Amino acid sequence: MSDRIHIDLLPAGAAESACPLLGRRRFLQGVAAGATAVAVAGALPASRALASSEGPSTEGALGMLIDLSRCTGCNSCALACKKANDEPNPTVVPYALDSDALSYVDEREFTAPNGAPSSLFVKLNCMHCVHPACASACTVGALRKTAEGPVVYDSAKCIGCRYCQYACPFGVPTYEWSGALGLISKCEMCTERLAEGEKPACVDACPNGAIRFGTRAFLLAQAKAQIESNPGRYVDHIYGEHEVGGTSVLYLSPVPFTALGFPSLGEQEIPHYAEAVMKKTPVVALTVASLAVVAQAVTRRLHNHAAQQAEFVPVEATQRSDSRKLDGGLQ
Repeated sequence: MSDRIHIDLLPAGAAESACPLLGRRRFLQGVAAGATAVAVAGALPASRALASSEGPSTEGALGMLIDLSRCTGCNSCALACKKANDEPNPTVVPYALDSDALSYVDEREFTAPNGAPSSLFVKLNCMHCVHPACASACTVGALRKTAEGPVVYDSAKCIGCRYCQYACPFGVPTYEWSGALGLISKCEMCTERLAEGEKPACVDACPNGAIRFGTRAFLLAQAKAQIESNPGRYVDHIYGEHEVGGTSVLYLSPVPFTALGFPSLGEQEIPHYAEAVMKKTPVVALTVASLAVVAQAVTRRLHNHAAQQAEFVPVEATQRSDSRKLDGGLQ
């Protein structure tokens, strides 16, 4: 079966002898068809054009507060995460986010104020943004922000487009290259455990109290109180309070977050830009497709006309050619 597109812009039997290439009427009808397609796309409701999140979290949305001054790099949290999510090699410490590890602990090196080299352990997993860019970029609604706080993933809806990877400012979603379906992997804050009234596995496993769990509002109040009551122990910055509109995973640190490699992000939520682009995508795609249809029709007409011209040889021209050959042969 041919994969070429054949579209008749004129009714069957319409006269085309007026123009051997492409009649003006035919061209205008093609443009009109493209304009109609664009108008239809523009009229689609937002819910059809973009599958997004459920909106900002409520006041009771849950979150985590990670105190980097308390983390010793024991990896109890990372191993508990692997076990709770039935990941392969549950006793092997992960060193990156991938399809086999939804969180890990990274050692970040930095230079202390006295110039000496130093390091801190940083627990990394999905930030569960209040306005998740991944959910806004997902065209099929496989990712969504729940009112309870976590950003969850539905593999049954995923088409493997990887838009969420490109959109996430923290580089969290990972792509399962080895799988036949090409699914995405990310932390979901142990939603199944939350449904049973339990804390996330990493929180329960931490022996040093470096990870706390509760409502985001309570954790923010607690973090601010810690900064105020412990001058010199923490920088005056709660990472995730305002970054990209806020995140449900918050951090306290004794050194500036930029020194630890945390991305410097503004307060504007990314979906503000991502959703505008995604809503325009169907319109742009249909516009290009419509122009391609017209261009294809023009090219087909030019090709057919050239073929017809090559096949048509006037009788007189043929006789003159034969006469020249005969004369040349007698000389």
